[in-house]
Amino acid sequence: MSITLGDKIVLIGTGAVGTSYAYAVMNRGLCGELVLVDINEEKAKADVMDLNHGMVYAPSPMKIRFGSYEDCRDAALVVISAGVPQKPGETRLDLVDKNLKVFQSIIEQVMSSGFNGIFLIATNPVDILSYATWKFSGLPKERVIGSGTILDSARFRLLLSKEFDVAPTSVHAFIIGEHGDSELPVWSSANISGIPIAPRLSDERKNEIFVEVRDAAYKIIQSKGATFYGIATGLARITKAILQDENVVLPVGSLLNGEYGHENVYIGTPTIIHRFGRKDIVELALNDSEKENLAKSVDALKKVQNAFWQ
Repeated sequence: MSITLGDKIVLIGTGAVGTSYAYAVMNRGLCGELVLVDINEEKAKADVMDLNHGMVYAPSPMKIRFGSYEDCRDAALVVISAGVPQKPGETRLDLVDKNLKVFQSIIEQVMSSGFNGIFLIATNPVDILSYATWKFSGLPKERVIGSGTILDSARFRLLLSKEFDVAPTSVHAFIIGEHGDSELPVWSSANISGIPIAPRLSDERKNEIFVEVRDAAYKIIQSKGATFYGIATGLARITKAILQDENVVLPVGSLLNGEYGHENVYIGTPTIIHRFGRKDIVELALNDSEKENLAKSVDALKKVQNAFWQ
């Protein structure tokens, strides 16, 4: 069966992340139709009204409305940000049991509509829930994408840009693995316009930068309850790459099938994204230390995953 084309997006979950994503999509003019779905109909309808009040200033016409799972039938992209949010003191993996139950119900209803597009998953723990979506939906792995480490890598690039006083877009560096505590920076390939970064920093400084990246969410959650602007912007970037068939490399959540010597697990890794979802994983040349840390990250995810799937 061929994939559903077009540019209709259905957003499931209109909490802080979902509404921030909808706002980013509207302001970038990324689609012709955006449908919001949420169990809290009153709030979602108010979000639709609020967003539509800004349409006169948007870059292009867009139909924004409240809908239901039936609207997924002809959607090109279903974005899921629904679920129980991370609370202060919780890790992302602490959310597994709660959000797996939510996701099973969501995916069943989406697939019952006849959906044949691409899933983009943002709910935490995003790696486990991307895997769950792939399992529950029965869709090819190329059409189930997680937000992965797109936000972690953005934080990494931002800190390095400040360290060396250059634009973040000139910094080429990735965080890979779990979107969470076991993630790792790939210092061996980090560069500024081709110039290696690692030799220019002490081990102590590199560790300080990484810890700031890894723990950024905890700091934000402690201060304001949730993170949403950064991830919403990252989701919008992935959306643009899909709908505009960009063939761009982004650090998203992809299912490994032998890459890095691992399989049957979703991790954040550089991936070529185009109109049909994931094209290919770009396998980074890791040094021995990075390989070891990635294996630990994969093991942490599989330990949780194997409690639900054998």
